[in-house]
Amino acid sequence: MDEEILIPISMFAAIFGIVYLYFSTRNKERLALIEKGADASIFNIGKRAGSSWKIVILNLAFLLMGIGVGAFIGSIIDEYTRLNDGAIVAVIFIMAGLGLYVGFTQTKRALDD
Repeated sequence: MDEEILIPISMFAAIFGIVYLYFSTRNKERLALIEKGADASIFNIGKRAGSSWKIVILNLAFLLMGIGVGAFIGSIIDEYTRLNDGAIVAVIFIMAGLGLYVGFTQTKRALDD
C-alpha cells in the first residue's frame, strides 16, 4: 500500500472520530437529562435564533478589513522608509488584531441591543 494514501485516510479517520465522539456524547448527555425529568428547553439556553452567523460574518469582515489595511500601510512603510520586509508582517498582524478588537466590540454592541 502506498504511503501517500495513508495520510488522507488517517486525517479522515481522525476527523470522523472527533465528530462521532462529540455527537454521541452530546446525545447521551441529553438523554440522561431527559430521563431524569429535566425540561428540554435547557438545551436552548443562551442561543439566539439566527444570530450566530451574523457574529461570524461581522468578525470575519473586520478581520479581513484589518488585514487589508495592514497590508496597505505596510507597503507604504516599506516604500517610503528603510525598514525591512518584517515591518509589513508586523503591521498586518497589528491591524488584524485591531480589526478583531473592533469586531468584538461591535458584536458586543449588537448583542446588547
